[in-house]
Amino acid sequence: MTAPHPDTAAPRPASGTKVDLRKFAWLSIVTAILTIVLKTGAWAMTGSVGLLSDAAESTVNLVAAVVALIALTVAARPATERFLYGRAKAEYFSAAIEGLMIFVAAAVIMVTAVERFVNPRPLENLGIGLVIVVIASVLNGAVALVLLRAGKAHHSITLRADGKHLMTDVVTSAGILVGVGLVALTGWERLDAIVAFAVGVNIIIAGISLLTESVSGLLDKALPDEDHEIITEILRRRTDGVSTTFHGLQTREAGRERFMTVHVLVPDEWTVKHGHDYIEDLEDELKGALPGLTVLTHLEPISDPASYEDIPEAHVPIHGEDHDPTRPPQS
Repeated sequence: MTAPHPDTAAPRPASGTKVDLRKFAWLSIVTAILTIVLKTGAWAMTGSVGLLSDAAESTVNLVAAVVALIALTVAARPATERFLYGRAKAEYFSAAIEGLMIFVAAAVIMVTAVERFVNPRPLENLGIGLVIVVIASVLNGAVALVLLRAGKAHHSITLRADGKHLMTDVVTSAGILVGVGLVALTGWERLDAIVAFAVGVNIIIAGISLLTESVSGLLDKALPDEDHEIITEILRRRTDGVSTTFHGLQTREAGRERFMTVHVLVPDEWTVKHGHDYIEDLEDELKGALPGLTVLTHLEPISDPASYEDIPEAHVPIHGEDHDPTRPPQS
């Protein structure tokens, strides 16, 4: 495959302006404040330990939303001489802190549940208390969906973590509603505490999931398989095995940022300008397929054996199993 003539090559698209994600963090903060007020009022009217634990988790939601706002603010700052690649990984710290905050909420819920199981108390005003919790849950659920969709669309682990956290709050509220409702039907007051404890266990599972994802990001986890498929499909389509081929593909993600490196092997007789034009066109195609992708390429002569001695041990396979990436095509 030959490179496009410099006069006919498509111009490189301008870098897109990043969306300011802090508005979603502010939405989460406002939601947390409203739900705290609603759930605290419901607990004050009913005396339910389940509703108290639900209000406690909403308080944790508020702290987590503030942490998310700080992380998104830091991550949005441009690269500097000290932080040459920007601060996108700040989002992973936010997700880790949020995971830890979930553990705190679960601990509060479970300790309170044990105390109330040992010392059960009658519940009052259950009807209006449950209505208030339903309103708070609908609000939390709606905002959680907004955050999860925004996090997926903008590759923000902070928004995904905040959305998951709010969704665990919805699950918590649902469990509490079931528990309090059963208490009203059966009169067994300890059931309130049992349901609250079970909800605490479920929240711990959600916290473990968040911590695992944040740690993986800090360790430079590779891009998802679907992204790899898009990248390798483009590289395979541009490979003819004689004049151009590729190997040594590596990828990683850092918050909203996505990175890839690949070795580009071209004919020995190509000029620097010819190779540069080819790479520019390749990078444009890759960035068009995966917006926000940072592409780093390494140009090498295709027939030089030395070009095949620097393939990273950990790399993404580009071609089929019958292709040997460590040897020149015609050797």
